[in-house]
Amino acid sequence: MDLSRKMVEDIPKVISHYWKTGGFNWPMIIYISLVHSAALYGVAKLSDCSRETLLWAFILWPISGFGITVGVHRLWSHRSYEAHPALRCLLMLCNSVANQGTIFHWARDHRVHHKFSETRADPHNATRGFFYAHIGWLLVQKDPEVVKAGREMDFSDLLADPFVAFQKKLDPWFTLYMSFVMPAQVASYLWGEQFWNAFFVCGALRYVCVLHFTWCVNSAAHLYGDHPYDVMSYPAENPFVSWVAVGEGWHNWHHKYPFDYAASEFGISSQFNPSKLLIDIFAALGLVWGRKRGTAAWQLGRTRRIRDKANGVPLSVPAPRPWEVTAEGGKKME
Repeated sequence: MDLSRKMVEDIPKVISHYWKTGGFNWPMIIYISLVHSAALYGVAKLSDCSRETLLWAFILWPISGFGITVGVHRLWSHRSYEAHPALRCLLMLCNSVANQGTIFHWARDHRVHHKFSETRADPHNATRGFFYAHIGWLLVQKDPEVVKAGREMDFSDLLADPFVAFQKKLDPWFTLYMSFVMPAQVASYLWGEQFWNAFFVCGALRYVCVLHFTWCVNSAAHLYGDHPYDVMSYPAENPFVSWVAVGEGWHNWHHKYPFDYAASEFGISSQFNPSKLLIDIFAALGLVWGRKRGTAAWQLGRTRRIRDKANGVPLSVPAPRPWEVTAEGGKKME
C-alpha cells in the first residue's frame, strides 16, 4: 500500500463527508496553515542558527514529547501511575511546550477515543482513512457522536488537579508562550542567538515536527504494523512511530491494556520506549508510585490462547483494513 497515494485519495472523502455533516473548522485550518508556514520558514533559517540553537531545538523534541507521553497520556489520560506534585508541575510545563491543546482537552478526547475506538464517536476514527486520522479530524467540525460521547463521560478528576486547572485557565496564551517564545528567549539570553531565528527553528519548526510525530500515533500506528496482542484491533505495533513519538508506537499492546504505564510489553532493552524509562527513573527518585502493568493479564491471555489452540478452537478473524470499510465503519460490499 502506497502511503502517500492513500493519503491523497483520502482527502476528497473527508471533504465530501464533512461538508455535508458539519463543515470545516476554519479557525483550526487557519492556525495549522500559519504554524506550517512558520515551520517552512524555520527550515530556511536553519543555516543561520548556531550549533547550540540546533541542539536546543533537538532537545526540545523529547522535552515536549515527554509532556505528551509521560504527562497527558500516561498520567492524566489513563491514570497509569501516581506522581508527586513537583513532577506533575514539571510535566505540565513540558506539555505546554508541546502546545497540543490543554491537558484537559487532550485527555478528554483521548479517553473518548479509547472508549469508542474506530467508531463515529472516535475523534480521529482511523476507518475514515490515514488523512482523517492524521490531521483531517482537526480541520472539520466534530462528528455529533463525538460531541455526545464527550458530554456523557466524567472528566472531573482532570480539573481536580490544580496544574491542569492552571493550564486550562491560561489557555491558549500560556502554551503559545511556552511553545514559541520561551525557546527563543532561552537561546537569545544564554548564547546570544537572534531571537527570530530561534523562534522559527526551536519554536515553529520543532513544534510542527512534534505535532506530526504525535499525529502518527493516531494514523500510522492505527493502520500499519503487527497485531500480536489483539488481532481484532486496528492499533498496531509500529517501531517507526515509537522512535519519533518517544515510545508511543507499541499501540496494539496499548489499546489492549490502556492502563499499563509502559504502553508496551517490554522495556527499553527490547522495545524503544524512553517514556517508560523516564517514569522508572522518577520512581527510583520517589516521585512516581503505583505504576500499573498489563503483563499479568497478557500472561493469562497467552495461556488461554495456547489452551484454545491445543483444543482446536479457531483464532479470531482480524478486523477489516481501513480501505475495506465505509466512512461510517461498516464493511464494504463485494
